[in-house]
Amino acid sequence: MAADAAAHAPARRGGTFLSLEGVDGCGKSTQARALAERLRAAGLDVVSVREPGGTALGEKIRGILLDPANGAMCDECELLLYEASRAQLVREVIEPALARGAVVVCDRYLDSTFAYQAGGRGLDAGLVRSCNALGSCGVLPDRTLVLDMPAREALGRAVGASGGADRIEAAGLAFQRRVRDAYLGLAQEDPARVRVVDASGTPDEVARRVDEALAGLGLPVGEGVRHG
Repeated sequence: MAADAAAHAPARRGGTFLSLEGVDGCGKSTQARALAERLRAAGLDVVSVREPGGTALGEKIRGILLDPANGAMCDECELLLYEASRAQLVREVIEPALARGAVVVCDRYLDSTFAYQAGGRGLDAGLVRSCNALGSCGVLPDRTLVLDMPAREALGRAVGASGGADRIEAAGLAFQRRVRDAYLGLAQEDPARVRVVDASGTPDEVARRVDEALAGLGLPVGEGVRHG
């Protein structure tokens, strides 16, 4: 039993794990890419990943989750698919990157599952937290940034940019508002890890707020770092 537990324990990490979160259309993916570019420009080994996805298997699961044709998917199936994609990403990509000392920048992680499946879908919060513990393989970010803006504005951006809603965006405005409220609740529960970042303004303005929210991690971001 002890040997089995050791085999599934999180790998020892020397790197830094960052996740960016927020409702659909908040600009999270843009900021995740820009942050990774700034860190690489500073000479760091940076691994950029996204959820769901980030591995060959995870990208197949992503296609299933976002396909509007899968509207009959039940909430429990959705939850477990997200966790399956996450577990593969952690074991295949995140843990090895952290073990070698890299910075991992993840576009969504387990807080998305809590916000969307517990907050948005209404699944039992304790159940979702238990599933998150399994899907994350016990690996938590060092810092999680929630890019925050009104749900109506964010959803309008998301649907306008893609030319149509995917299966999650199609859940509507009330759903996105519940998701946003869940994110803000997580920030109140765990302020040491989860920081709220105002996502309004230009990408450069938001990038500066992102850097400020990463203070204390020893990363080369902030004053003197070029944005844009």
